[in-house]
Amino acid sequence: MPETSQYIGNELELFATATNWKAYFASHIMPFIVGDVLEVGAGIGTNTILLHNPRVSTWRCLEPDATLAEAATRATASLPNTSVIVGTTATQSLGRYDTLLYIDVLEHIEDDRGELARAATLLKPGGYLVVLCPAHQALYSEFDRAIGHFRRYSAKTLTGSAPAGLTLERDFYLDSVGMLASFANRALLKSRDLSPAQIRTWDRYLVRLSTLLDPLFGRRLGKSVIAVWKNEG
Repeated sequence: MPETSQYIGNELELFATATNWKAYFASHIMPFIVGDVLEVGAGIGTNTILLHNPRVSTWRCLEPDATLAEAATRATASLPNTSVIVGTTATQSLGRYDTLLYIDVLEHIEDDRGELARAATLLKPGGYLVVLCPAHQALYSEFDRAIGHFRRYSAKTLTGSAPAGLTLERDFYLDSVGMLASFANRALLKSRDLSPAQIRTWDRYLVRLSTLLDPLFGRRLGKSVIAVWKNEG
């Protein structure tokens, strides 16, 4: 795996405007983001800004695209104890962390099992591995292909990708309304490009409705899937 690469997707700036969605998933994973944090595939730093919190001691962003890493460096310059490194878990000596984050990243990595196995070696005892991915292979679309997704996940395939030695803490889905709408008509996923108007509609209306309905479904339906593991070693 090369130390640097050029990201082929164009959705980072587009989804940066999805403030309701970002606040929604952040509320579910924030309890696990503590201590020394490694964010793998940090992109332009949007999620770093969102998830950085007073319980964080240090935050290291790891990004293989040098151009995106430069953008992340600028975006996070005001955050305390935050740094950006160009590279991957396979190319950098990274130390050990209390939290490892993969936010919409694992689906871009062909050898996802190998990636998570490396992630497990970077966790301190008691540390958390937090992964958020797009859900349901049946929803795989031209948009997924265009931005370099190898796959989408179910809770079963995501949790089955984790290495031995980690204990599964939680796995659940978010955005049931977005999932149902996508299954019904592929309105958000049928083309190679999404428009700002589509993102606004999804974020303003579907995500808000999902925050009300997801608990009623037991968070077993959704367009995104989250898993959290703990290193009990």
